[in-house]
Amino acid sequence: MAMLTRTRFLAGLVALALAGPLPAPAAEAPTVFAAASLKNALDEIAGTYAKEGKPAPRISYAASNTLAKQIEQGAPADLFFSADLDWMDYLAKKDLIRPDTRVSLLANSIVLIAPKDSKAEVTMGPGLDLASALGSGKLAMGNVEAVPAGKYGKAALEKLGGWAGVKDRIAQAESVRAALLLVSRGEAPLGIVYATDAAADANVRIVATFPADSHPAIVYPVAITKDSRNPDAAALLTYLRGPAAKTAFEKQGFTVLSRPATAAQ
Repeated sequence: MAMLTRTRFLAGLVALALAGPLPAPAAEAPTVFAAASLKNALDEIAGTYAKEGKPAPRISYAASNTLAKQIEQGAPADLFFSADLDWMDYLAKKDLIRPDTRVSLLANSIVLIAPKDSKAEVTMGPGLDLASALGSGKLAMGNVEAVPAGKYGKAALEKLGGWAGVKDRIAQAESVRAALLLVSRGEAPLGIVYATDAAADANVRIVATFPADSHPAIVYPVAITKDSRNPDAAALLTYLRGPAAKTAFEKQGFTVLSRPATAAQ
């Protein structure tokens, strides 16, 4: 019996040798923590990236503040793509990103939206009055103390003199996409979201665009996290800065700030 077992073992080794080397394990896909407003663009980019034979990134979408806190608590992200500079700075100060990989990639704008069949009209400018247009409803926004879109919206309302009239009538949402959904479903008569969000939902219309000088510049930075060990993270970041991604971002209404990356970078 021992001789038979040994013979079978040797035969197995011979079969393995004849079969050639085992295939290398598939590369682990990088994980991206990305602002909710990036979903449409990044979903498309992830698809084209995978079609080129690269590991399709796993993307977790939420408000930038939520994602930054998760990374701080040890969540395994390889890249962080924020909707504002503040939350990227927050992680940078805690030494949780690689500063040499950080790039300010995109710009956006914020708009006032209403359900598509709404007749609401608002004159945008100093002395902004949203209270009358709201009627008995509330203004949908991301959390004004933490969610970037909510912070931008509050700053714009304060600058234009409209905050005092609506500050007690805000439906604060956990992310800009959640605020968008409130308006899209007709649960709020007005909302403040990014222009790219409004363009992504056929059930809302843009009532007015907030002046660029009424709020801090809306900049989306991206960086590799300090604890990332994924060898494909750098390649994915380069791809996000490249021409294919630029086309996808611009199709969704973003302005691409960074010049395209090249293989030498």
